[in-house]
Amino acid sequence: MLLKELKVDSVIKKITRKDNLFKGDYTVDLYQNCDFGCIYCDSSYDNNVYVKTNAVEILEKELENLPKGRIIVGSVHDPYQSCEKIYKITRKVLEVIQKHDFTCHVLTKSDLILRDVDLLRKINNCIVTVSIISLNNENSNFFEKNVPTTQRRFEVVEILNKNGIYSGIALIPFLPFIAEYEIKSIFKEVKKYDLKYILYKNLELKGDQKQIFFNHIKKFDKDILEKYEKLYNDCYHPNKDYIKKINILMNKTSKKYNVKYTF
Repeated sequence: MLLKELKVDSVIKKITRKDNLFKGDYTVDLYQNCDFGCIYCDSSYDNNVYVKTNAVEILEKELENLPKGRIIVGSVHDPYQSCEKIYKITRKVLEVIQKHDFTCHVLTKSDLILRDVDLLRKINNCIVTVSIISLNNENSNFFEKNVPTTQRRFEVVEILNKNGIYSGIALIPFLPFIAEYEIKSIFKEVKKYDLKYILYKNLELKGDQKQIFFNHIKKFDKDILEKYEKLYNDCYHPNKDYIKKINILMNKTSKKYNVKYTF
């Protein structure tokens, strides 16, 4: 990935529809695209990561005139991808959020977030969600080769909770014909690490992303490619029957293990 610096006129975006998943009021993305290379994400299709070098100064001004609320940090692109080690924009933005007494929900796959435990503890009602796709290392290595192991991500959430930062995991994206066979095991791990919650959202495949992902699925397991084609058909999300089935399964397993799948 090539790093390209850019200046922006605005950083924060108002969420106009009710956010039932992450429960945010605003979003902030400090990097455009991502170097983690997850093949289910269209951020990996561009060989450039754009760094919003003036994001801190812009956000400082924007927060002065906004009603208090929860800011989703990393709503689209991971705020703790590799270039954050160089630029430290996420850390500086968290300082601004804390200074202006906003709260935030940080979304990431990276253990780099542990660098900022001291700061996250100071933010009022801070929430952190770390996403996974599978407990199986082979699955993770295929779909998201540049991120920490799933076990490490569970450990990260455990450390965050022990430091008083309300944290859980997200089974996002929920990969059909892969994730459903691991739901029970994943809930067991959530219980084992005493995490606060688990979130999930089905894989969405919009535009060219669908065919690109299908090409990868064929390499991963050609036997399930036909199932994906049927499941997504002419839509960017799974059909309603499948979504309903997974919702029932998640709800049932959540009750069995007494683990919230919301927060």
